[in-house]
Amino acid sequence: MEAEQVIEKILSDAKAEAEKITNEAKETVAAEQAKADAKLAEYRQQAAVLAQQAAEDEKSHILARARMNAAKEYLAEKSKILDEVFERAAQRLGELPDDEYRALMGRLMAEAVETGDEEVIIGKDEKRIDQSLVDEVNSKLQGDKKNLKLAADKRDLPGGFILRRGRIKTNVSPAVLLGQARTDLVIELAKTLFS
Repeated sequence: MEAEQVIEKILSDAKAEAEKITNEAKETVAAEQAKADAKLAEYRQQAAVLAQQAAEDEKSHILARARMNAAKEYLAEKSKILDEVFERAAQRLGELPDDEYRALMGRLMAEAVETGDEEVIIGKDEKRIDQSLVDEVNSKLQGDKKNLKLAADKRDLPGGFILRRGRIKTNVSPAVLLGQARTDLVIELAKTLFS
């Protein structure tokens, strides 16, 4: 073989080997690209799932906040209405005609009596609760419970009375009665709202 033929043979073999290496490299790159594309598609799918979950979580949080704010507004409005109702009730109690007021206080006094020897303390400006009402209540009491007395001292009460026996005092003023009624009503409303 001549030198030219040998060189040509070497070049031809080198080209074939270079082509083989190039093809293998292309196949390797294509395989790696396919793997990378598959991984990328998997990551995109995971990212979409995570984005969907994050969106649903955010939506749930927004709805929960909205529900909480609506419940707060609802309770605030109910509280405002309750304030108005109890304010009107207190006003109406104060405006009761004398005979109705005395009948109510007499009934409350009879219900509040425990031993019958309590003193009835009234407010400084109270004109409708007097000894005659206390005597009337005494006449309706049973057994030994007929010794109620009107106390000589008076207190700052907007209405109603306090029954005192020694150190024990029972406040039967409209403010206290309405406060108890309001507490009971609020408990009932809370049970209704949150059951």
